[in-house]
Amino acid sequence: MGNCTTIIYDHRPELKKPILIEGLPGVGNVGKIAADFISQGVKAEKFATVYSDSFPPQVMLDQDCVIHMACNELYHANVNGKDIIFLLGNYQGSTPEGQYLICEDLMNDVFLKMDVSKIITLGGFGTGQMVQEPAVLGAVSDITMKLELEEHGVVFRPGEPGGGIVGASALFIGFGKMYNIPSVCLMGETSGYFVDHKSSMALVKVLESILGIDLDKSELEQKCQQIDDLTAKMKEMENDQPKGRDLGYIG
Repeated sequence: MGNCTTIIYDHRPELKKPILIEGLPGVGNVGKIAADFISQGVKAEKFATVYSDSFPPQVMLDQDCVIHMACNELYHANVNGKDIIFLLGNYQGSTPEGQYLICEDLMNDVFLKMDVSKIITLGGFGTGQMVQEPAVLGAVSDITMKLELEEHGVVFRPGEPGGGIVGASALFIGFGKMYNIPSVCLMGETSGYFVDHKSSMALVKVLESILGIDLDKSELEQKCQQIDDLTAKMKEMENDQPKGRDLGYIG
């Protein structure tokens, strides 16, 4: 049985060569937090809901016990005269095939028809260790994009991430290259151990620079402080470990 993607529109906005920003769950939920924050900050409006049989077979209940099916959502906003589409949600496809087919359907049935002019995907770059000052790493569909992105604070490290990029963040920049649409994946460094608002903040600042906006980040800064406190506690625990024994190997 093949994948079934259903897109239900609330309305169909008239957009002129929009930028696509994708921020779905991943390592540390870094990309999701950043995309949600930016979309709320620019008062983006939902225009479509995406359902798929590759999403988990479950419904979630709100405070009134009204159910909502697993889905992704499409939002739009006009920022400084430029149209932006946000792909948001709490789920990715539950299988590699499902992820591919959902992204392919969205690309063919929505984004190409809307004549998307640029694709920005967001994610986390898992380091496996605590990160004091997260950098934002970049991967691009075309080498000509690097210089401009470096001016916005994006760091390019040859061959990193070594394991490549996976999920929707990878697929949309891949499709972007296939269809000759300038595309970039922005990845905030994160330990990957927990939901990382500090790494998301680094992504938000880069996106603000790219989009030419300045949002109220006070609430996000409070959550970053919680990450700093957690980092300090974990470092304290590491320092309290007995010295002279290798605890990294279990036979």
